[in-house]
Amino acid sequence: MSDQSASDSLVESQDTTVVVQRSVSQPVKEVWRLLATPAGAEALLGEGGLLGDKGDSWHASNGTYGVVRSYHPLEQIRFSWHAEPDAPKSLVDLQLLQQSEDSTVVEIRHEHIPGDWDVDAITQHWETALDRIAEAS
Repeated sequence: MSDQSASDSLVESQDTTVVVQRSVSQPVKEVWRLLATPAGAEALLGEGGLLGDKGDSWHASNGTYGVVRSYHPLEQIRFSWHAEPDAPKSLVDLQLLQQSEDSTVVEIRHEHIPGDWDVDAITQHWETALDRIAEAS
């Protein structure tokens, strides 16, 4: 393999990361409490999506699914995210960051998005999830 070919294949295999965040007028504890409810999990994952403990799988009615990879109360939830059965997995990391006593920044970081996925649609997907979380808080 020539150096040029190796370089080209590295460029083609690069993944994308999407980061969206929203300030919610609730303390971290209340935002976490919401995410731990079926309504909060659905706000994040979509209808039918329920968060469990580390290692538990989740499935939303829109066909997306994954597995909870990390679960740190009041701080972080990390889960794999598959758009459909044959799609490559990507990872979503939700962080809760205290902005003030009564305000929390909810950050969603979607990593390892394949280059051929519609990044604008994924960004909009997570922006909409943040809207639902903010509205439910």
